[in-house]
Order: sequence, then C-alpha cells, then structure tokens
Amino acid sequence: MNQASLPGKFTSYQKLVVGMLAFLQFAVILDFMLMSPLGAIIMPALNIGPKQFGLVVSAYAFSAGISGLLTAGFADRFDRKKILLFFYAGFVLGTLWCGLAQTFETLLLARIVTGVFGGVIGSVVLAIATDLFPPQMRGRVMGVIQTAFAASQVLGIPAGLYLSNNWDWHMPFLAMAGLGLVGGLVVAWRMQPVADHLAIPQEHSPWMHLFHTLTESRYLLAFATTALLTTGGFMLMPFASAFVVNNLGIGLHSLPTVYLITGVCTIFCGPLIGKAADAYGKFRVFTLGTVISIIMVLIYTHLGPISLPLLVLVNALMFVGIFSRMIPFQALMSSVPAVTQRGSFNAISASIQQLSGGIASVVAGHIVTLGVTGKLEHFEVVGYVVVGTSVVAFALLWLLQRRLPAPAAKPALAT
Repeated sequence: MNQASLPGKFTSYQKLVVGMLAFLQFAVILDFMLMSPLGAIIMPALNIGPKQFGLVVSAYAFSAGISGLLTAGFADRFDRKKILLFFYAGFVLGTLWCGLAQTFETLLLARIVTGVFGGVIGSVVLAIATDLFPPQMRGRVMGVIQTAFAASQVLGIPAGLYLSNNWDWHMPFLAMAGLGLVGGLVVAWRMQPVADHLAIPQEHSPWMHLFHTLTESRYLLAFATTALLTTGGFMLMPFASAFVVNNLGIGLHSLPTVYLITGVCTIFCGPLIGKAADAYGKFRVFTLGTVISIIMVLIYTHLGPISLPLLVLVNALMFVGIFSRMIPFQALMSSVPAVTQRGSFNAISASIQQLSGGIASVVAGHIVTLGVTGKLEHFEVVGYVVVGTSVVAFALLWLLQRRLPAPAAKPALAT
C-alpha cells in the first residue's frame, strides 16, 4: 500500500474500483427495473395476463431476499472478490436465460435464478466499498454507486425499450448479458483480492455467525431503519406512472421526458451529495434530505392537473431529496458492522430491502383504488404513510448514529 497517499484523495486504483462497483450495481438494478416497462410486450408475446406477469416480477425480489439471508452466514468466510465473481457469473447466466426464455414457465425460472444470484451482489459491493475506503471517503463512494439507479433510468431503460421495439423483448436481456460479461471480465482482471478480514479469527459455524449478526441490538436498529426507508420508496414507485397519466393529465408519450430529466438531475447531484456528506457530516445531510423528501412527497401526492415543466421540477426535487437520504444513509451504515460481519450484515440488509419493498408494494396496492373516472384515489394516503415511515426512520437513525464509534483514518490503496 502507498502509505504516503492522502486519505482525502482517491488514488487511480480507487477510482477504478469505484467505477467497477458502480457498473455492477447498475447492471443489477437495470435487470430488476427492465421487467416492468417490458410488460406490455412480454404479456402478449407469451400469452399471459397481469397476474402471471406480476408473479414473474415478484419472483426476482422474493428469491433475492431469501438468497441474501441464506448466504449471509458464509459472506465473511471468503475473499470478497471471489464471492462477487461467483454470484455475478450466476447473475449473467440468469440474465442470458431470460433472453432465451420462450414460455412463461422458463421465464419464471430464469427470474428466480437471476434473483438468487443478483440479490447478493449489492451487499457484496457495499462490503467491498467499506473494506477498501475509510469513513472519510465513503460519502463520495456511495454517491457514485447510488447513481447507478438514476443511470439505469437515463441509459438502461430507454436502450432496453429501443432494442425490444426494433427486435423483440429478448434482445435487452441478451445485450445486457453480453455487456455484463465484459464488465465481469474487467473485474476479474483488474480488481485485487479483498481478503483482509480473513486475517481476523472467524466464528466456526456460519449459522452461529448469521445468528449473532441477526441478534446484535445495534444491527437490529440498522435493519429496522433500512426497512422503513425502503418501504417509502416502494410504496410510491408502482403507481407513479398511472398517477402522472390519469391524475395529472400528462400524456404517456411525455413519461420518458420526466424520467430522463429526473435521472440526469440525480446523476449530477449524486456525487455532490456524497461530497457534502463527507464534508459537512453524513447525518446532517441525511436530515436535510429527510426534510426535502417529506415536503416534496406531500406536494407530489396532492398534485392535480399540472404542466409538464412543473411536474419535472417537482419530480426532480423529490428524487434529489430521496437520494440526499439514501447516500449518507449508506455511508453511515458502512460504519455499523464489525469487520468480520460486514458481509453478513450487508447480505441481511439487502434481503430486508427486497422483502420490505415487496410488502410495501402490496400495502400500497390495498390503499390505492381506481375511481370510476379512471383516476387513482387515496394516493395522498400513501404520501402520509411515506412521511410517517420517514419520520420514524429519522428517529431510529438518530439513535443509531449516536452509538457509532468515531471514524478512524485508513491508508489509501496503492495506485
């Protein structure tokens, strides 16, 4: 290692690592998000209805959640690079299988396999980021990694729709499998082993390792906060398009403009939010993000007919507020687990995100109803629930961050 490197500056290798981790996160998020916009093409192609398509979409989330819990006990027992490549290889093969599926049954199995492997990748990415970067740099790292969500909106979804419209729905998955393979080869070639945690004595039983991670009081507080923050986002997302078209009077052809501008704003603001979290304090930035999110969610869920420019402004500000919570939150979470429990902690946290997101969508579906005029009713109630979960999550994180140890500087990686 280069001991002379300044802890506040990224080395060339660190920049490469951040880029690779962000790409892996982008691939996993895009794979998950692609299914919904492709639904209008897949359902008639496979002659299936909304109920069966909903099963295909949810199969990924639930298999990913279960997979994360089952692998959590083993997540800290191997070189994190090897674990990452193992699950990423399975994810790429699962995506390829999706691109080759010709029936509902084969597509359902392919989504389950993709979820089993893809659901673990995000937790390994966060564990690697925590292992390789000191707390003083993690805000910037998480800022870049979290922009993968926005990049999937701006780059991935339009590209996927273009490929499916010009060929068929298989092509986006085949293209993503090919691109994912290239990214995996780069990681295998350039990423150094991430195995410093193996020098510390491990628990003999992986199941006891899982049990101790699940029962640590500080971790339980973190898991509860994760569940609440995830719940808020997943309650709004499933109905956003229908609300914009049916309630706000925005044409279906204008939706790409809304998502494109929102995504560009998020990509631009994400790294800036990360820098602010490192410079001014992660909990302070989280507090500001919570305030912005609450205000914008209340405004958004109470909107009536509106012009496109004003909707774009409201939507962009709401997402900036959401990311101003999630980026410093992820940076704070990186300091919660012990070195020997980072893999299992992140795996459980990722599982909780998947499962709580699925539950949140079901709950929102029971709140929102379709009125006789075609408009969504009680959508503002969803906004109140999201605000409530945001307030409770803020209180839990305030308690949690008071228990965290003071960050200690860590030498930067070799160039």
